[in-house]
Amino acid sequence: MKRLAALLLLAAAPALAAPPAPIVAWRYTVVAGDTLAAVARRMGVSVAALADANDLPADAALRTGQVLRRPDPAGTPGAVKRPAPAIRPAPPPRPAPEPAISHRREAGAPRLAWPTSGALVGRFGQVAKGLPNNGIDLSAFAGMTVHAAAAGKVIFAGTEPERFGQLIVIDHGGGWVTAYAYLGKVSVKEGQTVPARAVVARIGASGEAVKPMLHFELRRDNAPRDPLPYLPVRL
Repeated sequence: MKRLAALLLLAAAPALAAPPAPIVAWRYTVVAGDTLAAVARRMGVSVAALADANDLPADAALRTGQVLRRPDPAGTPGAVKRPAPAIRPAPPPRPAPEPAISHRREAGAPRLAWPTSGALVGRFGQVAKGLPNNGIDLSAFAGMTVHAAAAGKVIFAGTEPERFGQLIVIDHGGGWVTAYAYLGKVSVKEGQTVPARAVVARIGASGEAVKPMLHFELRRDNAPRDPLPYLPVRL
């Protein structure tokens, strides 16, 4: 059964055998042969950060079936844990301010096209179910086409059972990858090279999605980036 890495992923060096898939999920179940260092490498975090997030010594041996939690991206290894603040009554809800969209691009970033049409219903950084959104969410109709946002090589195409369901990850070179989650039918295979705007999947509602939609991420060296500044402005 395929196991994922990921959103996300470092560019894989050529090898005779495919390297273990990067781990994108926030929780990972240990299988036989796993070590703390190997899991940390596949998550793209340090051994110290992974050990600290799971209250383990850095040289701890793992047991099959053990569940490891991904470190909080905002945390640092060995950070002093502060006591929880006193509970106060919640203020009246008010709309969250719309973040300003900056169109400054990092050097070497791929030129992206929108992976599908549909309304933007989830922005980068918004918190849902206690976790930050590492990409954007687009509401769409079931069966609509999903396109490669840029040319590249498919490095994962399959099921990620923890959160994302049917998932595709495309490597664009230079440490840049895009990920497409909550898919229905997947139309590409691992190792396949695809041109920009190629159809790679159909919209679905797999994983934790409760209605047809697309979760789209852009990452550089496994660090999430807000995709909006890299996408064309939609009028």
